[in-house]
Amino acid sequence: MADIIKLLPDHVANQIAAGEVVQRPASVVKELLENAIDAGASTIMLVVKDGGKVLIQVVDDGVGMSETDARLSFERHATSKINKAEDLFSLNTKGFRGEALASIAAIAHVEMQTKTSKQELGTVLKIEGSKVVSQDLEVVANGTSMAVKNLFFNIPARRNFLKSNQVELRHITDEFHRVALAHPTIAFSFYNNDNELFNLPKSNYRQRIVNLFGTKTNEKLVPVKEETQVVKIAGFINKPEFAKKSRGEQFFFVNNRFIKSPYLHHAVVNAFEGLIKANTHPGYFLYLEVDPSSIDINIHPTKTEVKFDDEHTLYAILRSTIKHSLGQFNVVAPIDFNQDQNLETPYAFKNKGAELPKVSVDAGFNPFQENKSKPKSVSSYQRESTLGSKSWEGLYVGLESKLGQVSTANSIEFESDVITGSIFDEKQELASYASSTFQLRRKYIVTTTKSGMVVIDQSRAHQRVLYEKFLKNITVKEAVSQQLLFPLVLSFIATDIQVLKEIKDSLNMIGFVFGKIESDTIEITGVPIMVSETEVGMVLEQLISDCQMKVTGDNFSQTDILAKTLAKTLAVKTGEQLDSQSQQALVNDLFACKEFKISPFNKKVYIMITENEIEKKFI
Repeated sequence: MADIIKLLPDHVANQIAAGEVVQRPASVVKELLENAIDAGASTIMLVVKDGGKVLIQVVDDGVGMSETDARLSFERHATSKINKAEDLFSLNTKGFRGEALASIAAIAHVEMQTKTSKQELGTVLKIEGSKVVSQDLEVVANGTSMAVKNLFFNIPARRNFLKSNQVELRHITDEFHRVALAHPTIAFSFYNNDNELFNLPKSNYRQRIVNLFGTKTNEKLVPVKEETQVVKIAGFINKPEFAKKSRGEQFFFVNNRFIKSPYLHHAVVNAFEGLIKANTHPGYFLYLEVDPSSIDINIHPTKTEVKFDDEHTLYAILRSTIKHSLGQFNVVAPIDFNQDQNLETPYAFKNKGAELPKVSVDAGFNPFQENKSKPKSVSSYQRESTLGSKSWEGLYVGLESKLGQVSTANSIEFESDVITGSIFDEKQELASYASSTFQLRRKYIVTTTKSGMVVIDQSRAHQRVLYEKFLKNITVKEAVSQQLLFPLVLSFIATDIQVLKEIKDSLNMIGFVFGKIESDTIEITGVPIMVSETEVGMVLEQLISDCQMKVTGDNFSQTDILAKTLAKTLAVKTGEQLDSQSQQALVNDLFACKEFKISPFNKKVYIMITENEIEKKFI
């Protein structure tokens, strides 16, 4: 039998390795930013075009590289971070595998410009698909500039799997946030399609968080700090009232490296137990410092998953630290065992028992018996002062004679209450609604049909009704807007403002009216009739989140996402009580929809139970 196992060519091996390291443009951004930090840069600039598909450029003022190092850095497993296997257990740098640049160069056009402070001329190196095109000496600035163009140009299948520019930009922004939050002493700037998204000066942790997520974030933050022999914890958590329905501002850093740890996340959520509503998530920015030898970060190519030697101790310390901060800063009322002197019993009354109040009752009192012993004053009950106990009969004296003079009963006029108009006939309303529908456990609406009964999920039914209504408003452009007496001014980060600008036209068709749109604030002067003023912020936040993660770029998908998000946010929730009129109106609106069997999210809206099925239960 002939030998069938053979070594892969280098360019094929590099492409395979690139699949592990470079999953999307955000992966390239992460690797290049970390390289710039390892180079000791104090200022880093990130430039992106078309979601990173056309260009990703990172410029830093770090130490730079010599001509030999520049060429060798693109070889597989070439690194300056470790020399022996034992170094993996005492890592203090971001990168150490030596695979990033080789993997990136295998699937893109790369141009590097680098120079050390001791050199007069720098090195300009161009590589296309792992092939060195040119290497020249030129005049360049100190530091390194790395430009990655046409990502996945030689792997069309991988390029076709990339999402829209907006979605890819969202992932790049997430990576930028993670790196910028971990290193507040480094100045960062971020440009997308020649527009400046972020310009972050050197600062401390709190200022960096505020610069990234807006000025209003400052009032949400609660400091967290604890130092033990196992771990040093610092950072901030958001106040419980600012918990969101989506997982957004949640960051763990271990030794200035962003990580994902469901176990530690559970410790944070556990500390907030009872303080936040169900299905909401707390925000946190937590920095942990541990002994490098006590963690293993070499278990995943992206280095975002780490393994701790003693996770249980970390869990307990983190949970108690957050609870302590919530109580220390009066976010939660702490338990106070000190006695309040104002509530103590005075010394003179210490041994005295409590006296029951005494009530005197006149057992012989008769309201119909005249009391001759005590003359009544004229000021009280003046009518009674002139009438005795039996004089009430005199009120009817002569009444019979007057009634006898009345010819017909129809001529008698009776005084009655003022009758107000009503839209509905009360008898008809009770007869038609009360007997036809009722609410079950504040979740289902039960109504009868000729063949049995229908059980409707009220939330899903309302989602379907609102979804079709919003779709009609957007397509027909007949939405009605209610003007606000005082415009709303809401704060968002730069990337969120960019998303709102892109979907502004669709929001106008729904009924939103916008005023000034600035770099971090947006003014709203009108809202749809179905959206209350207090819900505007929540609706826009959900819209931004859904659009960033799901929009594919075409107008139809964008319209569909807007309609679904608004329907889900504004629909009646499980647990809300509906009156009979609202129940019947919802049932009528549901069965007037074009597609009433499933919700906008492809879930069953109702079930039917026939009379035969009910009778079988009694057999």
